[in-house]
This record gives sequence, C-alpha cells and structure tokens, in this order.
Amino acid sequence: MTGRFRPHIAPRPLDAVLRRMRLLGSLSESEQDLLRHLGERRERHAPGEELIAEGQGSRRARFVVSGWACRQRVLPDGRRQIFGFALPGEAIGVGERPPAPALGATVALTALETVDAEPVVEAALSGRAPGLARALQQSQHFEQALLLDHMVRLGRQTAYERVAHFLLELQTRLQVAGLGDLQRFPLPLTQEIMADVLGLSIVHVNRTLQQLRREKLIELRSGVAILLQRDLLVSISDYRPAVQLRPAAAAARLASA
Repeated sequence: MTGRFRPHIAPRPLDAVLRRMRLLGSLSESEQDLLRHLGERRERHAPGEELIAEGQGSRRARFVVSGWACRQRVLPDGRRQIFGFALPGEAIGVGERPPAPALGATVALTALETVDAEPVVEAALSGRAPGLARALQQSQHFEQALLLDHMVRLGRQTAYERVAHFLLELQTRLQVAGLGDLQRFPLPLTQEIMADVLGLSIVHVNRTLQQLRREKLIELRSGVAILLQRDLLVSISDYRPAVQLRPAAAAARLASA
C-alpha cells in the first residue's frame, strides 16, 4: 500500500486526451485519429505563464497534455480565488462561439504542455465529427457540475469536508486521465494553492491535512496523495462524481484507451 507510486502513463502524449474523450463520447476511428494528430502542434508553457487573461475575448481552444493549470481571479490586494483546474486530458477555452470575454484568468501552475484543439472544435461544429461534438458538450456539462460542486464546497462544507471532497475530486479526474488509481494520484500543489482553492488560510489547510493524516485517512509523500480509506472520505464529504458513467461502459472504454 505504501510502495512507490507509479502513475499509469502511456508513452503517447495524447493518451490522456484520448482516454477522457472516449469516456465522454463514443468516438469513431477517424475522430480518434484526429485527436492523435493534434500531438504535432504541442506548445510548452512555464509555471506562472498566463494562457488566458481576464477579459480576453479571442482565444484558441486547447487540450492539456501534461501539467496543471488553474482558473483564477486576483483581487487588487493580491488575494486570489481559484475556481478550478485544467488537468491532463482536459480542455481550455472550449465553449461558446464566438467566445465571450473571459471572466477569469487561466494560468499554468506547473510546467505545462498543451495542444491546439481548434481542429477538433471545427470538426464538431461542422457536423463532420458527431462523436467529438457529443464529447465536447459533455465536457462543458462536466465543467459546470464541477463549478457547482465547488460552490457547495465553499459555501456549506467545513474545512475538514472541503479538503476530503477536493482530494476525491482530483483522484477521480486524474484516474480518468490514466495518471492515478482509486487510491493514489499525483498532487503537485502547495498548501498555499490549496488554501486559494478552498477559501481557507494556509494554517487551516495545514491543520486539516495533519488531522486527516493522524486519523489515517490520507498520506502525502513527495507530491503524491494516497487515500487510505477512500470510502470513509466519500462518506465524510458526501462526494458524488460530477459526471456519472455506467460502470460497464466506463470500464470498457478505459480498457481500450
């Protein structure tokens, strides 16, 4: 249980995108080929680089291949609220067309690699890729569900419940990308970032993490989170995945990814 974590990372750079889009929609072979060829347009971003500025209108749609980005708003005095993350396999800037001005900034939290998703969006909108159109629509629903979860987390949950719920959400999303399992997943976040997500002070985040450790619910080691008692964490935080997939269908799609 406590051995070295080995993420399930396949050698192809677009695997996380393929896995997630297959789960969200039934894709034809030609639609999957379109996704695979996006790897020829990769772009690297340094930590702290702004991908989308608050108020920005025109912007390119992208998929995250590796690394983490966040959506945030910074107050004049420097305080920050993070609304959500863009994790490997997930999209940035895929939404209404033409895009409305961005309500917040999107910033790379770690070294980040993205690919241009415009060919996928264009194929979906033109009717040439109905499977991708369904997957993109489901992806937008997923983002709305995550935002609703985040509102409930901030507005009604205790610090203890918030941290448990947040860790379970990340575990689920990273497992979909093939970067973790039901128990372990990478967590390259500082306690300051977690505080800015969860609306808590750094001290409060630290105390809550220590409590979860003392109760043998989690372990945190070298950028890896381990959920020692996942079912109990689910009960504590009333965690429900933002998008439900039928287990048989989900397993079949993951197996073929």
